[in-house]
Amino acid sequence: MKIWFDLSNSPHINMFRAMIRDLQRQHEVIMTCRPLANTIELLEMHGLEHTVVGTHYGRSLSKKICGFPVRVFQLRRFLEDKQLDVAISQSSFHSPVVARLLGVRSVYLNDNEHAIGNIPAFAFADRIMVPEFVSTQSLDRQYANPAKVLRYPGVKEGIYLWEANARIEAARARRQAGGRRAVFVRPEPWTAQYYKGAHNFLDELLTGMRPAVSVTVLPRGAEQRDYYRGDRFRGIQVVDRPLGIEELAATCDLFIGAGGTMTREMAVLGIPTISVYQDELLDVDRYLLGQHAFLHHKALTAREALDYLDGAQRREPDRNLLHKGRQAYELIKATIVGHQSSIYRRGLA
Repeated sequence: MKIWFDLSNSPHINMFRAMIRDLQRQHEVIMTCRPLANTIELLEMHGLEHTVVGTHYGRSLSKKICGFPVRVFQLRRFLEDKQLDVAISQSSFHSPVVARLLGVRSVYLNDNEHAIGNIPAFAFADRIMVPEFVSTQSLDRQYANPAKVLRYPGVKEGIYLWEANARIEAARARRQAGGRRAVFVRPEPWTAQYYKGAHNFLDELLTGMRPAVSVTVLPRGAEQRDYYRGDRFRGIQVVDRPLGIEELAATCDLFIGAGGTMTREMAVLGIPTISVYQDELLDVDRYLLGQHAFLHHKALTAREALDYLDGAQRREPDRNLLHKGRQAYELIKATIVGHQSSIYRRGLA
């Protein structure tokens, strides 16, 4: 088979890289991406051959709308002679549309019910795969055809953390004792269509923690990197390359996230985690909050963060979600190659 992955944002590299390697043993895999956040850097870091197609149109909703058919056309032109068998993507709104134009079966995954790009993606996809915790009401609001929907076990992050967890725990065990406690902070998604919350609200939190702990900012791109390298943030580390999950989880004592994926990753792994996300939480986030996997505090102060760190203890990874993640991995891979098992169809559809 020829399988096309459109990796349109940086979280998708961690999500799919093990599956891509797995599929490449028997199938030809074609990967496209666009220059958004750390996507290209992560693809290069993991040695995944890819082609950059199109661009990202920034914060403006009107530019995103106008740019949508442009990238659809660019992808179609790039792929039209590739003789694809199936398209697979997570939150790439372009992929199902391009696949339909090419007459190719498409599998579309999403866990963000606030993304309006789901509407065309749901309409054109042949199979829609969502976490089990995404509500039917959320899908109905975006006109998802129930006959297309297949729910996978657990949360998106479990799809790859089950495979990486042994390496993460080994890296954690090698960590040297002593030294300053490490707090990692992921800023808000400045350019995301679905994000309507505040911008640059982390400044006082970062500078307030600086005297007591080692603070590292994980920027989403060059613009954020330049902002947090300003004089106001002197003494705060700003990484200039994407960190692998193993490296981050091995050294992190407290994670503070103003986004989604990385916050859920750390929470599932048992690392003390506080979400400061300023917009409406996703269904999957509300599930994890109900499991006490992390805290959600929009107006977090430096003192509150440090007090939480003083009393926090690293938990065991969520074995249930990791187990479900492995089930989800196998279900998604089987759906891609067209070999869904009847057990999964009965239990999860």
